[in-house]
Amino acid sequence: MAIEIKIPSVGESITEVTLAAWLVEDGAQVEEDQAIAEIESDKSTMELTAPSAGIVRIKVPEGTDIKVGEIVAILEPVEGGQQVEKPDTSDKGAATIEEATPVASPAAAKILREYNIPLEEVEGTGKGGRITKADALREIRKREVSASKEEEQKMKLEERTAPTAPTPQEQKATEEHAPTVSTSVGRKIHRKKMSRIRRTIAEHLVEAKNRTAMLTTFNEADMSAIIALRSQFKEKFKEKYGVSLGFMGFFIKACAQALMEFPEVNARLEGDEIVYHDYVDISVAVAAPKGLVTPVVRNAHLLNIAEIERQVKYLAERARENKIQVEELEGGTFTVSNGGVFGSLLSTPILNIPQTAILGMHRIQERPVVVDGEIVVRPMMYLALSYDHRLIDGKEAVSFLVRVVELVENPVRIWLGI
Repeated sequence: MAIEIKIPSVGESITEVTLAAWLVEDGAQVEEDQAIAEIESDKSTMELTAPSAGIVRIKVPEGTDIKVGEIVAILEPVEGGQQVEKPDTSDKGAATIEEATPVASPAAAKILREYNIPLEEVEGTGKGGRITKADALREIRKREVSASKEEEQKMKLEERTAPTAPTPQEQKATEEHAPTVSTSVGRKIHRKKMSRIRRTIAEHLVEAKNRTAMLTTFNEADMSAIIALRSQFKEKFKEKYGVSLGFMGFFIKACAQALMEFPEVNARLEGDEIVYHDYVDISVAVAAPKGLVTPVVRNAHLLNIAEIERQVKYLAERARENKIQVEELEGGTFTVSNGGVFGSLLSTPILNIPQTAILGMHRIQERPVVVDGEIVVRPMMYLALSYDHRLIDGKEAVSFLVRVVELVENPVRIWLGI
């Protein structure tokens, strides 16, 4: 009996998604729980799996916006009641299957389909030879470089085989009678529909600019103490907690402590009311394949730095693998964004509405500063706090940022809570 494959519910407030990509061909034979499609909501990307073994009959093309609960495919039973053959678990069988049909991540498979590159022609560096997104992008760059070299060689060959230059009289006659022809190369364009996540990000950013009275205040922090702590304890920290000791743990903990002291910065506006939170849920900006997402570290004010680092690593990995769930993105009360990992020295971060404040971290750079009347070189980081001036006054915003700097420059205060 055929089974209808429908778009599942992906969140309480989400009624429509985009069918981003089919991971199998129409008429393909699949196993139970095999990923068959990739769907995008406003906040995340997830896989649609087959409820049982059978043959997939696709009803909706890629790129279609479709309501939750609507049918996208039919799963027909295999003729004669046969189940889909599972791969041979022996070494020989596994090797044969891998050679015949390389496995690719959903993101990599989609990229390769867009550029019409067969999976068999791409070398996978992931576990078991799996083709990752990085492998797909590397293959595209390799082909672009190869095509560019071929074009360059072709142009050189044409130059060598071109006829001898005409006399001035012949050139003049040619210019008077011949139209001008452009010989430029490499000026192609191509179009690609924006993903649902990218469209949503764009709408939210514009909404944040239009709906809020956004203002940014700046300060800088001497990172010497944190750098010294990391150098001294990073190996023991990783050995004990199984996670690296990064800068994000210190900043999230410092922000959590400061937010409890400045409740307006941790609040939001709802109509003509101010909604205060007696807890701190910090959204962390992560650059995922589909765009920027902000998974939430819950109850950051109750976590120690090791617990925060574990949460950040877990959420970042899920976001980059397109496994993040809607509930992991909702409900943050404050956001921390680290543009420094990409080399940014200074920026004005945009609010993550309905939140009313966001902290921007930046690149650490050695600069001359005056300490006790002497010029010394210190590793400094600019910090930017964007806030909604409708709710937060300049005094609170500046005082909050000064408090964060104080905690970061004296991290022992974080542990002591003072």
